[in-house]
Amino acid sequence: MQTKFRAISLSHKTAPVQIRELISLDEQSIQRILLRLKEFFSLSDALILSTCNRTEVYYSHDLDLSTEIIKLIGLERGLADVVNYLEYFEIFNEDRLAISHLFRVSMGLEAQVVGDIQISNQVKRAYQTAADLEMAGPFLHRLMHTIFFTNKRIVQETAFRDGAASLSYATIELIESLTSNTFQPRILLIGVGEIGEDVAKNMVYLPEAKVKITNRTQAKAEEIAGPLGFEVVPFENVQSAMDEADVIVCSIMKNEPFITKDLVKKFNIPSYKLFVDLSVPRSIETSIEDVPGVILYNVDNIRSKASEALEKRLEAIPQVESIIEESIEEFHNWKKEMMVSPTINKLKQSLEQIRQEELSRYLKNADEKEYVLIDKITKSMMQKILKVPVVQLRAACQRDQAEEMIEIITDLFDLEKVKSEK
Repeated sequence: MQTKFRAISLSHKTAPVQIRELISLDEQSIQRILLRLKEFFSLSDALILSTCNRTEVYYSHDLDLSTEIIKLIGLERGLADVVNYLEYFEIFNEDRLAISHLFRVSMGLEAQVVGDIQISNQVKRAYQTAADLEMAGPFLHRLMHTIFFTNKRIVQETAFRDGAASLSYATIELIESLTSNTFQPRILLIGVGEIGEDVAKNMVYLPEAKVKITNRTQAKAEEIAGPLGFEVVPFENVQSAMDEADVIVCSIMKNEPFITKDLVKKFNIPSYKLFVDLSVPRSIETSIEDVPGVILYNVDNIRSKASEALEKRLEAIPQVESIIEESIEEFHNWKKEMMVSPTINKLKQSLEQIRQEELSRYLKNADEKEYVLIDKITKSMMQKILKVPVVQLRAACQRDQAEEMIEIITDLFDLEKVKSEK
């Protein structure tokens, strides 16, 4: 039976956030599950991807192990009733479907925000983890490097990755551009609701920034800031924190402005102070821009930029899908060649062994000149004999009949007794 590449996927398309949170895996959990897959099922190709929007397992095996793998995830997460969540998982048991899904996920076609650049880095980290645990064989290595090359082509040849298409990432891009000349810009994030939390997580893309977070409920701020390594400011100290910051991102629910012109006038502004209002209704008075050195952006400014970028990405999708198809076709051609190459090598070894045995039997007394000539003739004969089965094997690959042809040639030349070259 042929080993197939398969995939198990639970994502924002198949499961609500409450289920995704239950199934989500951290780095240590991923490593433990990979090692169990290696131990229990002797897998040599396996990759686990877990983000806030998806948890997926990719693996090569001749059997469908999806239920067993989901049970392993349940065991790791302490979910005794994980079988009740089977309906939320999408199963890909056909090579081409599983490979195509991994390509689409890696390029950002399956992301909540189409073309999301974060997913490429997350896939690279998942691959690195698999490689570190020796869970990436020749197949997975080749597949992942084909994906990385395809991603490079998409960046270079299309508008699919141009601009920031999500509100939170567009905010980060804006801050980065406006603070490019500031050494270690001081950023204060006020409010960690849904948008604020998303912005906080994207702040990791500003590695030089000094980020502080404040929230009415301090426990929520600590929960988000802790894993990201950010400082938490008690909400009662928010005004002094604003005075110290170069950038203030406000994302709080309030019926009247939280940041007023009168308040901003009290701040010490040596060069500039950037305010980003992500609240609806707005939480910053627009008149603060009358204060020298103050720059204000609101959610509409940023959203229009994000919408424009998203529109360009959507227009580029047919071109992206075409590039992906080219890469998948190229990869499948390599996969087909890889499938028949052990048989071709065994056949070469078998014929070479026969040739060497016959040369040693009949040319014991031949002089050097005769030996060289006959060696050359027999090598040429062997190449001509090899040509037909090799051509037939490769043709069978194109017809997806390689397994049958491998069996015929193996039986015909008794290749089972030939050991593969290391």
